[in-house]
Amino acid sequence: MPRSTQLAGSTSTENGAYHALLARHDAMRLRRRMLSPEGGAGARRAAGEAYDGAADQRVIRAHLGLVGPFEELITQLYEVLFTRHPALRGLFPGEMAFQEAHLAQAFRYLLDRLDRPEEIAETFTRLGRDHRKLGVRPAQYAAFEEALRTALRVRTGGRGEAGLEEAWVRMVRCGVTAMVRGAEAALHEPPFWRATVTGHQLVGDDLAVLRVVPHETFRYEAGQYTDLESSLLPHTWRPYYLAGEPDAAGAVELHVRCTGPGGVSEALVHRTAVGDEVRLGPPKGNLTLGEEPAGDLRLVAWDTGWAAVKALLQEVDRRVRTSPGHGVRRVRLFLGAPDVAGLYDTEYLAGLERRRPWLSVVPVTGGAPGGEGYGRLAAAVTRAAAPPGGRVLVSGPPAMVRAVGASLARAGVAGEDVRHDLLPTGAESGHAATGAVPA
Repeated sequence: MPRSTQLAGSTSTENGAYHALLARHDAMRLRRRMLSPEGGAGARRAAGEAYDGAADQRVIRAHLGLVGPFEELITQLYEVLFTRHPALRGLFPGEMAFQEAHLAQAFRYLLDRLDRPEEIAETFTRLGRDHRKLGVRPAQYAAFEEALRTALRVRTGGRGEAGLEEAWVRMVRCGVTAMVRGAEAALHEPPFWRATVTGHQLVGDDLAVLRVVPHETFRYEAGQYTDLESSLLPHTWRPYYLAGEPDAAGAVELHVRCTGPGGVSEALVHRTAVGDEVRLGPPKGNLTLGEEPAGDLRLVAWDTGWAAVKALLQEVDRRVRTSPGHGVRRVRLFLGAPDVAGLYDTEYLAGLERRRPWLSVVPVTGGAPGGEGYGRLAAAVTRAAAPPGGRVLVSGPPAMVRAVGASLARAGVAGEDVRHDLLPTGAESGHAATGAVPA
C-alpha cells in the first residue's frame, strides 16, 4: 500500500497552483502545434490515420550511416540548441557526457520500437511525469525539435532522401506526445519534493545511510525508488531505492554507496551533513508487490539493493500482521556481497528473521562485482527458485540483475515471474532519458 510523509508547516499552495496552470497552458499550446496541418504525424493521427512507425523506421535505418553515429548528431544538436536558446543551458548539468549518452539511448529505444508505438507511449508517458523535476516545460520540446532539424541538415549535408528529416521528427514526436500526456496527468503532484537531511550515518568508508524529511506529502510504494539531486550538483540526478516506511518524524531512508569522485554519490556520502537540503523526484519502479496474492517470494539483493528489499520485507510484515489471508506463504532472501565485510544492516535483518517464521535469509559472499563475479549469487538463487506461481524480485547493479535473470531463464523460470527495474547504460546520470535502476 502507498506510504506518505509530510513535514508540519505551510506549503506554497498558491505558487504550486500557478505553476500547474502555466504548465497546462504550455502543454495545450504544444498539442495545438502538433495537431496543426503542418504537425506531421500528430495531424494525421487526429484525422484518424494511424502513424506508420515501421515506414519511418525503415527510412531512418537506411540512412544511419549518413546521420550517425548518434553521439555526433547529439553533440551537434546541443550546440544548436544552446546557441539559439542560451537560457536552456541552465536546465542541464555542467558535464553533458551522461546527458548525451542517455539521449543516444533514447534515440535507440525509439528507433527499435517504432513498429510498436504502444510500447513507446507507455514508457514515454512515465518519462513525461519524471521529466517535470528537471524544469522542462512542454513548449521547450519545440526548441529541441528545431535543433534536431538543423543538426540533421548539418550531418547529411543535403544528401539524404527528401523524407529523412520528417521521419526523424515524427519519431521524436511519437515520444514527445506521450511525454506531454504524462506531464499533464501529473499536474496534481509537485515536479519534485524538497527534503531536509535529518540523519547521515557512515557505514565503513564509502557507504552512507541517509534519512531525509520531505517538506510536502511524498507517497510511494514499498520497492520503489526516487531520483535524488544534491544541492552540491544542480541538475544532476541519481536513482536510489527508498528503504522502508517513514519513521515517526516522517523521514525516509536511502542507502548510498560512493561509486567514484565528483558525482552525486560522492557528494551525498562525503560532503552532505544534517541540515542540508536535497530534492526527490517522483517515486517509480517495478519491484512493488502489487495487490495480488504473493505466494512464495524470492528476494535477491546485492549491496545497496538491500534498501529496496528492506522496504519489501516491511510491507510483507505489515500484510501478514493485518491481513492473515493475503497469500504470502514464505519469503527467502538472498543477500549478496563481495565479502562478509560488505554485508551491512545485519543486526536489523537478523532480528527480523528471528521474529518472523515466514522469512529465511541466505547470505552469499565471494566474487568481484560485475559479470561472472555474480555467479555464486545467481547459482544460489537458481537452486532455490520459486515454485510455479511464485515470484523473484531482483534489486542491485545491472550486471547482477542480468546474471541472475539469465540463470533463472536457463533453469526454466518464466520471465513474467522475475521482476526488476529498467537497466541503464550508466550509473551517474543527469537527465535520464529512458529510466534507470539504482546501482
